[in-house]
Amino acid sequence: MLDTQVTKAAPPSLLYMVKQVELVVRSHLDELVKPSGITALQYTALTVLQRHDGLSAAQLARDSFVTAQSIADLVRSLETRGLVRRERNPNNRRVLLILLTEEGRALLARHEGPVRELEERMVRDLTAHQTEQFRQALTTAWHALS
Repeated sequence: MLDTQVTKAAPPSLLYMVKQVELVVRSHLDELVKPSGITALQYTALTVLQRHDGLSAAQLARDSFVTAQSIADLVRSLETRGLVRRERNPNNRRVLLILLTEEGRALLARHEGPVRELEERMVRDLTAHQTEQFRQALTTAWHALS
């Protein structure tokens, strides 16, 4: 008699699942901000500046999840659009600080509702408690790898 034991496939790895979520969020975010002429990466950089205005390019790159090389082009593009400006750090004249302009703040304000709706859609099948646990778990995972 043949053994007909059914082998269950292993669930996808957490790394794979996190990447899937990242890609689908980025795709939706790109569609949301496209009418404003920016990308999801540019939007992310603007939100970082909204929380911590006046960062160096290196700090902005780290907090925006892009390389130091690519942040220069990203900032240049945002500066050309009038969404950010650069000025010398008064404490270290060799460092340029990147600051959000009023135009940048207005762009973020226009997208605040749709972006919040996207986040709510992502967790709509979770309870408020599960959503908070999800946030805490993601924060813990991030700290473990940082």
